[in-house]
Parts: sequence; structure tokens; C-alpha cells
Amino acid sequence: MYRKRIATAVLLAATTIGAFVPAAAARPIDPVQRQLDLLVAADKVPGALAYDGRTTRTAGVADLESGRPMVDERGRIRVASNTKAFTAAAVMRLVADGRIRLDDRAGRYVPQLSEHTITIRQLLKQTSGLPEYTVLVDWTRPGTPEDYLALALKEKPGFEPGTAWGYSNTNYLALGMVIDKASGVGFRTYIERTILRPLHLDDTYWPTPGELSLRGPHARNYGIHPAAPEAGRMDLTELPGYEFGASGGLVSTPKDLNAFWDGLFGGRLLPGWAVRQMTHDTTAVGGRDVYPAGSRYGYGVASIPLSCGGVYWGHGGDLPGDSVGGGRATAGRGTVTVYTTTWAAEGESLRHLQGAVDAALCAKRR
Repeated sequence: MYRKRIATAVLLAATTIGAFVPAAAARPIDPVQRQLDLLVAADKVPGALAYDGRTTRTAGVADLESGRPMVDERGRIRVASNTKAFTAAAVMRLVADGRIRLDDRAGRYVPQLSEHTITIRQLLKQTSGLPEYTVLVDWTRPGTPEDYLALALKEKPGFEPGTAWGYSNTNYLALGMVIDKASGVGFRTYIERTILRPLHLDDTYWPTPGELSLRGPHARNYGIHPAAPEAGRMDLTELPGYEFGASGGLVSTPKDLNAFWDGLFGGRLLPGWAVRQMTHDTTAVGGRDVYPAGSRYGYGVASIPLSCGGVYWGHGGDLPGDSVGGGRATAGRGTVTVYTTTWAAEGESLRHLQGAVDAALCAKRR
């Protein structure tokens, strides 16, 4: 609708003053919109969205079958591994309250790790060496965190604890179990009490056991099912979100996710020293996984360099049916969430997704 009104106004102006309009007066290209358009036109992403706290930009559609417009900043999305930032913040709340210590052995809270030297700090930083559990699970059969951790512990560790960095969802699976024990109420309830409610993230929730669909307004998600790659791209909107747990189970909205980043880095959730710990005790990860050169990983958050200088702090998350990126930039340059309705975690699609984040956060410097 907005574009239609602009087009009508331009046509009317042209018929009125014709050749007196100089070529230089053409409307400048929005760099964020350009990246979203590339995701759809060049990368075949069904739908894409960027929300910077003021403006929602979209490209593509929310549903390939009906062609309905892309959802806005209130549409529900699976935030996938962005969940890790919520989990890390909850752990740091427990640390700030003196209920756990960063250098406690995880086995103090998780009996399955009692024979390991892994610490809570190493779980947060992804330096434990624990193998990835998600590739070992039969997702058609619900299990418990204990079941999933047992699968990982049957595998050979990636490295000795504290000697290297290796991204593994198992670290945050275990941290959820730490929160369970230390809080006494379960990680879902604890995160609701200490993060979701204080920040009024009313559209953010944990799926219940067996809940496959998304509540409220949402786009459809599409991708390659890991168990049936031969079937090609299919609708993957329905997923067992409860099973993704503390490492990737939250459902939120771009509006709520931005509010979380602002609350975390704006000092509304944790003491300043706790946030500094999360962002200063870091590991260089540039060129590894999805991280560009110069990136660093802290406690459930990562810093990504910006083309205009400085960095933004966030995380990112990917499922076969969606990708979510963004965070909060340093020097007061704002917060943004970028969402795609299919997996966009490599190649040109990743470059365009990260380019949309960069363009939005650098807009004030251009």
C-alpha cells in the first residue's frame, strides 16, 4: 500500500512538471530494503523482514500458497539460537544473586557431568568440547534433556575443556539443566520470571510439549527437512519447538527480540559488571561457523563488526525453516532484527541477511 501511494504521487508529479524534474531528484535506494529484495529475488527466500524499532521493511510473501503479505514486527517467529542469549542472561542472573559461580563445575548441578571438569563458564563460552547433540536425536520421538545429553556424552569430545572453541547446542542444553537445579523452578519458568515479565515481552513464549504450530500471526516457513532431503523444499512451519529447549526453543517477535537486546545491554536485566563479563570474556571466532572476520563470542552473545565502525552485539539463529539475525549496536546506533522464512545461513543469503543488519545499524552514519 505504501509503495502504491508513492508510485501514484510520482506519476502525478511527472505529468505536472515533466522535464523540469532533474534526474538527481530520484528517490534514493533504501540499503536495507535492497538487501531484503536480494534475499527474495536472488536467493529465493519466500519472505524477509527487518525491524529497527521504528520502521518495518519487508520483501516477498508470508505464504507461498495464498500470496498474503509478509507479517510485520508483531509476527511470531522461532528465534532458534537467539534463545541462548536469554539462557545466558538467566545464568548470569543466578551468578549475580550468588546462587552459582562461573567457575563451578557443571557436574555440581548436572549429575551426568559429575565426572567431567567442565565449568559453567566453559558452557557459556562454547569452550567445553561437548559434542553436538542435535544431529544425534530422532526428532520424531520426544525425549528429555537427560536423554539428549546422554547421546552427546556417548560421543568423543571435540577437545579438552577450555582448550579450544566449538559451537555446540549441547552447552546450552546443559545450562538449562543448571538453571533447573539452581533455581528450583525449571529454566522456562525462571526465564519467564527474570527476563520475559520484567521486559514485558508479552508475545514471547515457550512452546508446550507436543505443540507444533505457532500462536498468533506468523509467516509460513519453508526449507529442506533434514530427514527427507529428497523431497525438496517443503512447509516447515510446524516443528517440535518444546524439544529445542534452552538452546533454541523460544518463540518471539521482532519487536520483542529488539526489546530484549535493549533491555540486556541497556542494564535493565543485570548489573553492569555482569553484562561486561558477558561481552569482555570472549573468544575470536571470525571465519568460523557463520561469523565474519573480527567477530568474537562471549557468554551467549557475539560481537559482529559493522562497516561504519564499531560492532553490534547479538546472536543469531537458524532452523531449516527460518533464520534470525541482529542485535544492538555500540555507540547508540540502535537495534534491529532481520528474519527470513527459510534457512539463510550460508553463501549469498547469509551475506544479504547480515548486510541488512549492517545497513540498518549504520543508517545513522550515512
